[in-house]
Amino acid sequence: MDLTRTSDEIRARLDAKSAAREQGLTASRQAIRHCANSIRAVHRKEMDLARELRGKAKESLDHARGSMKGYPDIYYAGYLQDAEKEYAEACSTAALIEGQEVPSPEEMGVGDAPYLNGLAEAIGELRRHLLDLMRHGEVERGEGLLAAMDDIYYVLISMDYPDALTGGLRRTTDIARSIMERTRGDLSITLVQRNLQRAISEHQERLAP
Repeated sequence: MDLTRTSDEIRARLDAKSAAREQGLTASRQAIRHCANSIRAVHRKEMDLARELRGKAKESLDHARGSMKGYPDIYYAGYLQDAEKEYAEACSTAALIEGQEVPSPEEMGVGDAPYLNGLAEAIGELRRHLLDLMRHGEVERGEGLLAAMDDIYYVLISMDYPDALTGGLRRTTDIARSIMERTRGDLSITLVQRNLQRAISEHQERLAP
């Protein structure tokens, strides 16, 4: 029995698949790195740089998809979906902080599960931005962001589907809820302190000769 031809054909297919996997994995990692740097730029108010980095992330995602398109088992292995989630988080964070509409999954070009998990993780980035606003006395803007976090949360809890379909969304949503509760508490304390300070100042003005 001579299996030389069969083994050569199998080896050729596996070589091609392995190359596609490496290209997809590398491109996915690049996309994740660009997304993280984009979010960092948003917090630094470097919006042009943030948009440029999101553009690079999208290019990397497109390359990853193209590389693995013919191999469903590696296409859906998870690392491409992780990159899509990070991209959704970067796009959502930028939109919410800039006061814009959050793009849809179709507009971002990502799957539903990565999109929802990206939205959930954006809540953590909104908390970071909200705390910065409170430190600078921009409490009203903080209230608007908290309302946006609430809107996201209500969408997340409405997705009552198995984790196999949502990519573990239930756990991500639980984490988002705890972040929101802490943020609401921090904002409430800040509002009480501000109102008390205003009341004291007004009282002192009335008592002044």
